[in-house]
Amino acid sequence: MYDVIVIGSGHNGLTTACYLAKAGHKVCVIERRDTPGGAVCTEPMFLSDDAPDGYRIDVGSSAHFMIHQTPVIADLELENYGLEYIEMDPFMSYPVPDGGVIHFHRSVEKTMESISKISPRDAEAYRDFIDFWRRINKGVLSAFLVPPAPGSIFSEVLKGQIRNGSMFKKGEQIDGLRKILSSYGQVVNESFENESVKTALLWFAAQSGPPPDQSATADFAGWQAMLHESGGKRPKCGSGMLTQAMIRMLEAHGGELRTGEPVDRIMISGSGSTASAVGVKLASGEEVAAKRVISNAHVQTTMLKMVGPEHLSPSLFKRVGDINAGNGFGMVIRCAVEELPRYEACPDDPDIHNGLQLLVPSREYMDASIGDYLAGRPPENPSVLAMTFTKIDPTLAPSGKHLLYAWAQWHPYRLSGGQKWADIREREAEKIYDVVTRYAPNMKDKRIDWYIQSPEDIEQKHGLLKGNVMHVEMTFDQMFMFRPTPELSRYKTPVKNLYLSSASCHPGGGVFAAAGYNAAGVVLRDIRKEKKWF
Repeated sequence: MYDVIVIGSGHNGLTTACYLAKAGHKVCVIERRDTPGGAVCTEPMFLSDDAPDGYRIDVGSSAHFMIHQTPVIADLELENYGLEYIEMDPFMSYPVPDGGVIHFHRSVEKTMESISKISPRDAEAYRDFIDFWRRINKGVLSAFLVPPAPGSIFSEVLKGQIRNGSMFKKGEQIDGLRKILSSYGQVVNESFENESVKTALLWFAAQSGPPPDQSATADFAGWQAMLHESGGKRPKCGSGMLTQAMIRMLEAHGGELRTGEPVDRIMISGSGSTASAVGVKLASGEEVAAKRVISNAHVQTTMLKMVGPEHLSPSLFKRVGDINAGNGFGMVIRCAVEELPRYEACPDDPDIHNGLQLLVPSREYMDASIGDYLAGRPPENPSVLAMTFTKIDPTLAPSGKHLLYAWAQWHPYRLSGGQKWADIREREAEKIYDVVTRYAPNMKDKRIDWYIQSPEDIEQKHGLLKGNVMHVEMTFDQMFMFRPTPELSRYKTPVKNLYLSSASCHPGGGVFAAAGYNAAGVVLRDIRKEKKWF
């Protein structure tokens, strides 16, 4: 009998497990894959006589931004368990099609200096943009780190503003509210003049998923202000070193990890209002008992399959089924290469490989990718974000070799015209690599090997339904107390002692750990209440 079983070893599930183990509870994490870590995982690949240890390949996330805005790393003392972060500075760069590069440094001043070489007026506008959104987002971050409640979109933001200062300057309240409810395409367009500056900010904001014209998404661009607060970082030896450190912390506090054991069902005692989770049944048939069960799996997998309609009201079962998981998100190629790209726009720049490289020449180009996606086609010209972390972390590849990751967005999971991903995945992967070679011609014929992840591949490997790396769409109607549904938004379910802790929950996806952090707080409070009652 465990105190708690956590289904899935993604970083949110491990965050919850670590907090509970630290509080003295007997915790068991059960992972369906042989390799733990969920979508924050690094695996050895491309072994050969020339590279007997292979390359250290991230099979999910790569750059870590959001988690550094939470207390998780410090609370769990993960540096004591082998986690070492490398600063990415600049955290992203935009090769300008006409020549030159815009670097986005942790320092606002250094970023402005880089922008001024392309557009002096936009350099000053950038300072105003960051100042405005920094004041907004101090309150938003406060709302992200507590369970949502009716009205929490505004009440927690307001509390944050009271603690951290005024949200709006005098006289800008009405226009400020309009900006918050606008699309990120609108606020970027009205804040800047230069097309390269606009495209860079739009493409990075698009990493959350919704297109630039989606209402109430302005803060996807505005969150840029928070990146200047925390910067962007990479775990040394690979993204998965975060979850590996969490596993070591969990085990040091008496917790257990079981891998290669898919959960088939959540065992439930009673029915209706008396239904209570009492453990899990594995695909092998083994039953594992626990006082509480926490699912880090996708909300639809958890509620529709592991719980099932017999333990849910028909209306809730339908609402969970109707949650918008979208139609795919993107795909990625992970390449072992002979050398680093030399971008024609800035061939001798020493800093461009420190962070993300934004390879989208214009807004119109990006819009065309979206248009193809909406028509159910992979983009004819993919919008690409390149990553070359072997420059700052040589441990990832054999001496003299490098890694190139290229994430491309707006690849539909369901394809039109009878196409199947099994038939076109390599063709689409070549199109992504071709974008890199257009920017950096030296990369032609420099690929040693590669690992392709189409939307279907992402779904199969990580259980991310329809290949959506955010679990469910990050639209306003699926955020805060609407995520994943109002009844499930506070990490609890109608089944007593069954909780949720995945990116399906508030505040959403990315390497954030906030959902796991918030879920841990909810479970610990329930345990304290129960002990007090007894």
